[in-house]
Amino acid sequence: MQNITEIEDLVKLISKLPGLGPKSAKRIVLKLINNRDEIIKPMANTLAQVYKNVTRCNSCGSLKSVNEGCINCENVKEKYNKICVVEDIADQWSIENSNIYKGYFHILGGTLASAGHRKEDLLINSLVERVVKDKIEEVILATSATVEGQTTAYYIQDSLKKTNAKITKLAQGLPVGGEIESLDDGTLFSAFKNRSNLNSNSE
Repeated sequence: MQNITEIEDLVKLISKLPGLGPKSAKRIVLKLINNRDEIIKPMANTLAQVYKNVTRCNSCGSLKSVNEGCINCENVKEKYNKICVVEDIADQWSIENSNIYKGYFHILGGTLASAGHRKEDLLINSLVERVVKDKIEEVILATSATVEGQTTAYYIQDSLKKTNAKITKLAQGLPVGGEIESLDDGTLFSAFKNRSNLNSNSE
């Protein structure tokens, strides 16, 4: 590939996307360049609109339009007594697509041990407020089975001690180091069905 600054910059940016390395990024860039009218132009316009109009809800962590309320928070059609805590939107989508769980979601946006993430960034205080406000009876901790995910789960468990909510976590059938979004429906079903109660372990 020719040493063109704009191309190099684009390759570096695309390489930062999950599952993509420099080689894959170069192939994508070539595809984009060879289809500039069909792909690059509409993609650039769409990305600009997403950057301008899509933001993160300060309460639940879901994505929402800057000009509209959060659908996740303002769901008045169905009232649930459970809330599932996940690390990111991809985890929520995976669980929703499996039709295993019916309830609210709280999207952390990462883990405490992740670089650059603070407690405030993960909306943990907001989670506690939602549990109290919505009279949540069960909080399901669906963080990944990584060290970072489990550390975050322990912190959330401690933060919820003063609430009346039952705190559970997905069954240990999850593979060590596994991420929720990569699990198949069968594993997710088993993890939800056999989730364990953490309250009895709390002081």
